[in-house]
Amino acid sequence: MPHLPAPDRPDTTTDPWLNRAAVLHAPGDVRVEERPTPEPRSLEVLVEVAAVGVCGSDVHYYEHGRIGPRVVRAPLVLGHESAGRVVAVGERVTRHRVGDRVAIEPGLPCGRCRECRAGRYNLCGAVAFLGSPPVDGAFTRFLAQHEDFVHSLPDGLSDEAGALMEPLSVALWACAKAGVSAADRVLVTGAGPIGLLAVQAASARGATEVVVTDVNERRLALARATGATRTVRAGEQLDEADALIECSGHPQALSDGIAALRPAGTAVAVGMAADPDAAVPLSVLQGRELWLTGTFRYAGTYPAAIALAAAGRVDLDAIVTGHFALEETEAALRAGREDPDSVKAIVRP
Repeated sequence: MPHLPAPDRPDTTTDPWLNRAAVLHAPGDVRVEERPTPEPRSLEVLVEVAAVGVCGSDVHYYEHGRIGPRVVRAPLVLGHESAGRVVAVGERVTRHRVGDRVAIEPGLPCGRCRECRAGRYNLCGAVAFLGSPPVDGAFTRFLAQHEDFVHSLPDGLSDEAGALMEPLSVALWACAKAGVSAADRVLVTGAGPIGLLAVQAASARGATEVVVTDVNERRLALARATGATRTVRAGEQLDEADALIECSGHPQALSDGIAALRPAGTAVAVGMAADPDAAVPLSVLQGRELWLTGTFRYAGTYPAAIALAAAGRVDLDAIVTGHFALEETEAALRAGREDPDSVKAIVRP
């Protein structure tokens, strides 16, 4: 048992530091188990997790046990979109105090490699990312993280909003890669959680027109409610756009979106493609001198994400469609497949 101080609030459990986690043992097999409570190292804070968002990558690990080369080879705690309250700090921590509400940035880079030194820590080859094997994630009561990757939350933001700073960061990074700016016309393909947040992020960066495509009418309605100027059923005719943010992972959506770009426009591939070798319309890229780039997570986005949400320029709670207890983590992981109205499930450990 870690040498932790007594909690500063009542607790009905026999052990106030009892740690429980939802653990993936095999595809389709999640078990809630007791786990040792982490003791924060010198530069770490210990967070009691209040909310965890279910991401598509969590679902992929749950269903298939792997994402590309990242394979679950031992029992793993999933989850990387999280927020909570600091309950203990390491001896050298200066940025946070016990009682602080925080959002947890899930990737801990090495800080020494070429990419880290260039500020591209999202591309660090040695990053330890919560919920990505072999690193345990956030579907747990207590979680330790380096203080530099734990960000204070204003009191006006909910725990759910704090957890969703992670997908908002993905959306902000994608908009930055697309160079979205004032008066731009932006096309977002795919109205899942990232696409819906990309709509709001693009609007916050000054885009005057944000068009969203999807096949799900409820999600298109939610896109309109959260800032889309127009929605289009996937496969229908698209107007010209300055930037494409492709969030569906569907090769046809990427091709159709690229075809809608103006000359010298930019396409950003965000969605995880099922086919790693999907083709792109090269002649269109060449003939219009288009820019095409991928995007992988984010770097340095959490302060901006928190500021936008705190200022009311982004509504994160709007995309939350379900809450689940830790014991219901498996149901939360299945929600997107079983309920067509589900957008973002939240687990509350």
